[in-house]
Amino acid sequence: MTAPRRLWSGSAVQLGSLVSVNFGSAVAGLLIPAVGVIPVVAARQLVTAATLAPFWRPTRASLTWRRLWPAVVLGLALVGMNLTFYLAVHLLGLGIAAVLEYLGPFALAVLGSRRLVDGLCAAGAAGGVVLLSEASGRLDPLGVVCALLAAAFWAAYILLSRRVALALPGLEGITVASIVTTVLAVPVALATVSWQRVTLRDALLLLALGVLSSAVPYSLDAFVLRRLTPRIYAVVTAFGPAVAAVFGWLVLQESFTLAMIAGIALVIASSAVAILSHREPDSQAAAVAQQAGPA
Repeated sequence: MTAPRRLWSGSAVQLGSLVSVNFGSAVAGLLIPAVGVIPVVAARQLVTAATLAPFWRPTRASLTWRRLWPAVVLGLALVGMNLTFYLAVHLLGLGIAAVLEYLGPFALAVLGSRRLVDGLCAAGAAGGVVLLSEASGRLDPLGVVCALLAAAFWAAYILLSRRVALALPGLEGITVASIVTTVLAVPVALATVSWQRVTLRDALLLLALGVLSSAVPYSLDAFVLRRLTPRIYAVVTAFGPAVAAVFGWLVLQESFTLAMIAGIALVIASSAVAILSHREPDSQAAAVAQQAGPA
């Protein structure tokens, strides 16, 4: 496949992943008041593991720490990202939580840069967050902390996912990661939730959540990250807060003032300019790909 075709196909699939994961996050927003955050995380990862493990589990001969440690660490990052993000959704709403979480990929794009344009873009993104804060009133401090932690875990997810996708065949890496997260989350969910209170509607929504938020987007990411560099991946992902705001409005009946919409747009525009204005030489991209190969 030629480079332009790989770029367009990867970008299109990544947009589909954004729609799926943000729709799933809106479903999570409906579920959290009824069942809590940990069962939502557990449901996501249980569905993912059940979907992928029958087809992509590693062979016994390949079960070595040297080979699988990136996937194990990716699983730990997923637990942290999911838990903190859903707490932020519960405390702040999906639209604001998604904007703050996106600061992770944005920081990854401009981290260590000395270019003036990156400094201006960082200031623009900060201005967008200020607009959101002032327009929505005083933000819950715990919710903000959770959203920023989710941002840090998301940055780690991007780096680890690319390494895992290039190091392990097919969906083996995300399968191992989903097994790790399932083992960590499901026992806690079983011990802390009164499942007798879970209705059939809740159970069906938990199943839909797992498919939309984990099985579909993580599988698509394994495809995307073989075709896009982290820079292009981050450009497409910049539209995530806008997609999240749409689903927050449609599913959760969240309302957005013009100032809040302007804040979201400013964060997206700032990140897109910062990433698109960076030019990664082909030789550097090849070196990065080589370093991200099998351990």
